[in-house]
Amino acid sequence: MPTPVASCHVNQVKSRLQALGLLDRAFANASDAELDAAVEALNDEHREALDELVGGSADAESIRTSIASGRLDGTMESAALVLTDACLAECIEGLGEHADHPSSEQLRNVLPDLLEHHGQAITQLMLASTVAGEAPASAIIRDLLKHDDDIKLPPATPKPMSPIVQAPKVDPEERAAIKAKRKELKQRKQDEARRRREQADAARNR
Repeated sequence: MPTPVASCHVNQVKSRLQALGLLDRAFANASDAELDAAVEALNDEHREALDELVGGSADAESIRTSIASGRLDGTMESAALVLTDACLAECIEGLGEHADHPSSEQLRNVLPDLLEHHGQAITQLMLASTVAGEAPASAIIRDLLKHDDDIKLPPATPKPMSPIVQAPKVDPEERAAIKAKRKELKQRKQDEARRRREQADAARNR
């Protein structure tokens, strides 16, 4: 019996497009004011990265223009990664040793602080970004974004159907670079969170 390679590939592509669709919905759900506020809150390094990504001074309009034509080439994911880095860092710190494989309950426990400090739109964007980044907890996060009353995204807006001429190609090197950058940022934030916990423990034991 032949190995169903084609079927596996189709499922991977379908899952990939669904994840990007979720991220697209999170961007669409964020207001211009919320995106502009997120840009203003960035540090210089992140602001420069976002400016370079959109090809100018980043704001809500330039971000939406860039991701409209860059949903499949990594631009949308990169923009989300930069905009939600602080939110992701707080999420990782809150989850502690469970950051890699959190349960639904553990994620729900950190949501109130994330919503308070970063707002609903950026928290939704961060969670959708982790799904697009193929995080181990993607299935749980996707379920939260679909069903949890505090964080769920509104239903997708139906879009006019258009004929598909050719399936768009995602550059494997671009995808690999995004995943590597995400892994590097996540590791850095986990290291920082661990150092803070160790310092806090040392201070309590004095």
